[in-house]
Parts: sequence; C-alpha cells; structure tokens
Amino acid sequence: MATIDTVKDVLVENLDLEADKITEEATLESLGIDSLDMVELICDLEEKCDVEFGEPEGIETVGQLVAHIDSL
Repeated sequence: MATIDTVKDVLVENLDLEADKITEEATLESLGIDSLDMVELICDLEEKCDVEFGEPEGIETVGQLVAHIDSL
C-alpha cells in the first residue's frame, strides 16, 4: 500500500475525515488536525508504517508528512 493511502486510512479512521478531502496539497490545519491529533496520528503511523518519527518539525501538508515517512 502506498504511503499516501496509509495516511488517508489513518486520518479517516481516527479523525473521521472524508477521504476525498485528504490530498497531498491539503494542510494539516485545513483538515482540522491540531497538536493533540498530530501526536495520535504519529503514533498510529509509526505502528502501521513500522517507522520511528522522532521529532518531526515543519510538516504542514499531507504531502510533507508522506515524504517524511518515505524518507525514514
């Protein structure tokens, strides 16, 4: 499964977002993802993608999040 699809699945499952609104250009802020949601999201993505995020900073869009995961 592509990383973007995994990210979409986690966002839909955990934050009850509509999948068609989750694009690589969408900002986390525009999707209503706050810092608490981000912590939860990172934990779930670390588990599903078998990666360790560390302290990701400067991630503002879904595309940047996907690129960060792919770089790990």
